Amino acid sequence: MNNKGKKILAFVLAGGLMVGTAVVSGRAATLATEEQVEGASVLIDQYCSDVAAGMLTAKSLQFLGVGDVTGAAVSAAEEPEASPEPTQEPEATPAPTEEPTEEPAHVELNLNYSRLGIANKVDTYLNVRKKPSKRASIVGKLTKNAGCHIYNIKNGWAKIVSGDVRGYVKASYLTTDEKAEELAKEVGRNCVEIQTNSLRVRALPTTSAPIYSVISEGEEFVIKKENLTLDYIKDVIEKEDLSKDALERAGGYEEIEAQMGDFICITVDSDTAFVAKEYVKKQYSLKRAVKVKKVSASKSSGVSSSQASIVEYAKQFLGNPYVWGGSSLTGGTDCSGFTMSLYAKYGHSLPHNAAAQAGVTRSVSSPKPGDLFFYSNGYRINHVAMYIGGGQVIHASNPTDGIKISNAYYRQPVKIGRVMD
Repeated sequence: MNNKGKKILAFVLAGGLMVGTAVVSGRAATLATEEQVEGASVLIDQYCSDVAAGMLTAKSLQFLGVGDVTGAAVSAAEEPEASPEPTQEPEATPAPTEEPTEEPAHVELNLNYSRLGIANKVDTYLNVRKKPSKRASIVGKLTKNAGCHIYNIKNGWAKIVSGDVRGYVKASYLTTDEKAEELAKEVGRNCVEIQTNSLRVRALPTTSAPIYSVISEGEEFVIKKENLTLDYIKDVIEKEDLSKDALERAGGYEEIEAQMGDFICITVDSDTAFVAKEYVKKQYSLKRAVKVKKVSASKSSGVSSSQASIVEYAKQFLGNPYVWGGSSLTGGTDCSGFTMSLYAKYGHSLPHNAAAQAGVTRSVSSPKPGDLFFYSNGYRINHVAMYIGGGQVIHASNPTDGIKISNAYYRQPVKIGRVMD
């Protein structure tokens, strides 16, 4: 940057972000999720990022000695020298014969973005770091095919936000911009987001059917089938091996046929359940980043070294595949195979069955890292996950997501069991 550019930049900083408010592009101006920056050094980094992204007009860039576009606010004391008068009148620019074409609409997703990134160039997950450095602490994980908004890319690092996670990822692992939007059409899923707290999920599509579980507001589930038919319900009853009692409590096929238009069939972990349409919002979704925090042994928190160690061990398998009946942490496992194999590493023997694991663990009311959360389908315990602290569990969920991190109360647990202290 030349001396004149440096003077102007100093003026801008001193003048309360004059350039920042005048020249940010329409795309960036509508983005409300970026945290406000503080301090001159941070502002300079942001300003340079805007320059790299082409977000300043040519006039301001020309004054700063780095470009040639129009319209930024500058100090009157720093006006450039007047250009020499032209020797002849320029030819008039013909009026456009057509309206300029608008930018194509973005793919509508469950995340706000103006520049989309998808972490598809990874096998399992991409670490999100607090700062753009491999030595920086990890604040989250972006699993394969998860989406994010990209604020900028600088020196090989992308500054992103995805869900509740903000930070930096290596840009080379992302597919971006138009290619990302095309990819989103392939890897996204039709989902419902729960719009009310403690929503009862039913085993069959009537309000009198047995309660499969109770799920929390804001949780998202993949739609298995939206327009239900009686033949489809009969297949569910057979495949899920639902009891005669379940059908009777649902009111029989006549009542199911009368009410099924009010319900959507969803996937809860690897099972089938039904939610009332009036309490959910349908959306096309990409997976989002999950927050992670390192668990350390501490006397004050009552977390032992073995509890901290098993949690950190479990996290390394995030994104690995789900296989029903499996117990391989890398090749494929189901929910109880996952927890069984984790604890086997630490010398504890657990059966390969969620209900059986619940039977051999000690019930506790306040969870600690390493404890097991057990969930029921209304009839029996059918799923298990490991608590990793911070209100989260890690579990082998289903064939689509594999091993994932979820809110511990994404569905209501029926027991919290402790294996080791």
